Amino acid sequence: MAAANPRAPASEPNAAGLLLSHLVTSGTVAKTNLEIELLELERDTADVVHPFYLAQKCHALQCMNSHLEAVLKEKRSLRQRLLKPLCQENLPLEAVYHRCMVHLLQLAVTFIEKLETNLETIRNIPHLDANLKEMSKALAKMDILVSDTEELAENILKWREQQKEVSSWIPRILAEEKPHKHGLIAPPSPFTS
Repeated sequence: MAAANPRAPASEPNAAGLLLSHLVTSGTVAKTNLEIELLELERDTADVVHPFYLAQKCHALQCMNSHLEAVLKEKRSLRQRLLKPLCQENLPLEAVYHRCMVHLLQLAVTFIEKLETNLETIRNIPHLDANLKEMSKALAKMDILVSDTEELAENILKWREQQKEVSSWIPRILAEEKPHKHGLIAPPSPFTS
């Protein structure tokens, strides 16, 4: 199949050419500006609408389709092959060693479970000094925050004591001010201690 040149003029008019001829005949736009815009449009959309590129995409889709059809035809045999264990065919094991093999498999499972953690530990070894520095900075900040919190707690307790003291004096002050304002003597308040 000979590759078509995307820049060669087509023998039949395409959509861009039809649009250009329509706009030129109507006299709405200058011919040179339209030609430039249409060439830019063709350049931008050449990979989408040109037969050469469409043929390549069609061929790729046909190849994928034939592959998927082959997989669907062999679906049953693939499923059977996947369900069939391979170790029974390749590893004949005497009965004496069965107990050792069970222990070995347990060790392998444990190793695989811890593998990611061990790899992460090995990856972090070069960054250990930086991590320790960050942890010591964080610990120093926590110490500062703890001391600030303790100081704040002490201030809150002092403030509570002051508020209790002030609230105990309020009824006394009110009782002392009432007789002076109205000329009456008030009985002692039951709230005073």
